[in-house]
Amino acid sequence: MPASDRESVKILVAAGAFKQSLTAAEACAAIARGLEQSGLGATIEQLPIADGGNGTLDAFLAGGGERISLRVADPLMRPIVAEYGLIDEGRTAVIEMALASGLELLQPAELNPLAATTYGTGQLMADALARGVERIIIGLGGSATVDGGMGCLSALGLDLRDASGKAIPLGGGGLAEIATIEGGDLDQRWQDVEIVIASDVENPTLGERGAARIFGPQKGADPATVEQLERNLRHCFTVVHEQHGVDVREAEGGGAAGAFAAGLMAFLNCRLEPGIDLVLAQNRFREKLYECALVITGEGQIDAQTLDGKGPLGVAKLAAAQNVPTIAIVGGLNIDDRRLHEAGVRAAFSIVDKPMPLEDALANAEKLTRRAALRLGYVLRLGNWD
Repeated sequence: MPASDRESVKILVAAGAFKQSLTAAEACAAIARGLEQSGLGATIEQLPIADGGNGTLDAFLAGGGERISLRVADPLMRPIVAEYGLIDEGRTAVIEMALASGLELLQPAELNPLAATTYGTGQLMADALARGVERIIIGLGGSATVDGGMGCLSALGLDLRDASGKAIPLGGGGLAEIATIEGGDLDQRWQDVEIVIASDVENPTLGERGAARIFGPQKGADPATVEQLERNLRHCFTVVHEQHGVDVREAEGGGAAGAFAAGLMAFLNCRLEPGIDLVLAQNRFREKLYECALVITGEGQIDAQTLDGKGPLGVAKLAAAQNVPTIAIVGGLNIDDRRLHEAGVRAAFSIVDKPMPLEDALANAEKLTRRAALRLGYVLRLGNWD
């Protein structure tokens, strides 16, 4: 194929973050550089993606918007500066929960879901309300909390008291002391604001697949703490049911982010939607597929969880619907290739090109990703591009 024709071929690079090493934007840039270095000659467009977790704010702002910095409380109530975004001419706020209430804000020894609170996320939401937004999209991935969203709701005006009338302690441990929940101080404007929770989690609030038992351990809970958190969440949402007539104890998706989703479902105008679908719609992914010959996606690891609605699968499904093939470049590949192919990913390649410690792979992720894309570019040149 002549060079002029090759340059008219379009490749869309839609990769997510490689956790602990590359942001989604950095991963896309590394893939694009590798393809260009191969001499492929195609037109390459970059579209960073996220599914509600790491990189969600950046993915939504890829097409423009305003970034707001605000002083808030971290999961242990220490002051930090966190960001959120305004898009759609200021009508929609985008909040990445992990930036205020996330695991990466804590040292390993500090992980403690009995103490960790979502209060800082509530502060971001309150600031967005004060700016007159009509909709708030909240990405739930990477939270350090199992407080049922009560810390967040406290920041919005919900009043939680123990039997003696004192305010309960923040964090998952304090939920056991709830005797009364009063919502009179919640701003009435919340009734007119749509809250969209960007999450691919379908776990219920309580039980064997619930917030405490499934997500508690990754937030630092040992087996005894997991059971304590389960009891505390059950008590909290039983009080919510008894005093407010709203039952979210079995709500599908309520277990997301330590039952943060359940808390917002109980008190706000809230719905859940897969994060990758929201990001792709915002950035007009379907439109970008027109005249596109290939999509290259990627993330830190593709495994069985990827099939539950993670970013690369959402990309592959939409691309397949328009008969555009998808190839994945990933840090780790831990899934049967046939299952991945059936899910819409034509082929997947690991960036790790020789045995190496994880620390080395993380430290050299940009170079390894670029080299993997370079090798892919050489292979593509054997096809219709050359």
